[in-house]
Amino acid sequence: MSTITNLGALDDAMQAVAQQALRSLVMVQSGHHGVGAGIIWQRDGLIVTNYHVVSQGRLRVILPDGRELSPGLVAQRPAYDLALLRVEAAELPAAAIADARLLRVGQLVLAVGHPWGQRNMFTMGIISGLGSARTQDDSQVDILRTDARLAPGNSGGPLVSAGGANAGAVIGVNTMLIGGDLGVAIPSHVVSEFVAQAKDSVPFPFGRLKSAVH
Repeated sequence: MSTITNLGALDDAMQAVAQQALRSLVMVQSGHHGVGAGIIWQRDGLIVTNYHVVSQGRLRVILPDGRELSPGLVAQRPAYDLALLRVEAAELPAAAIADARLLRVGQLVLAVGHPWGQRNMFTMGIISGLGSARTQDDSQVDILRTDARLAPGNSGGPLVSAGGANAGAVIGVNTMLIGGDLGVAIPSHVVSEFVAQAKDSVPFPFGRLKSAVH
């Protein structure tokens, strides 16, 4: 009986983590070029996603409540595959953010996104490595390696902690362009620094991509 009870508690806990992650997950549509994901980083309309998701031009963002909005581009950092968008909306359900520098190899994580256009899908894995990777501009960026499976449509979506005190909190932004293989995320502390540098910039309409943040 105790085993069944423990499994039931684990099941409830995982459902709670999934529901928390979905509250701040958006879909990013880029014309006819496909679908990516994004994270509501601040309740005033700031959304983090991958640079390669937004680099194809005019976008639509679909919020968790179903609203479709045209975002502006606040900043981009192609070398880190990060972009910051803003939509004209307030009181949005911002993600809880945990410090990825506290992670340890072996911790359970969930990757969330819209693989192959299928909305709000989850894959599970562990943190399989903590390190860095060389970027296209020959700099180094911290990365998280995980065996959680990623596919087109996961790009820009959250990697979230599946247990512990930070269960459901974002610990990274999934990317398929850095690190040389699947299962790579830019850790939350790198993303938070990028957002802090750029959040007060005036958004540009798409078609006039702004210079990268350094």
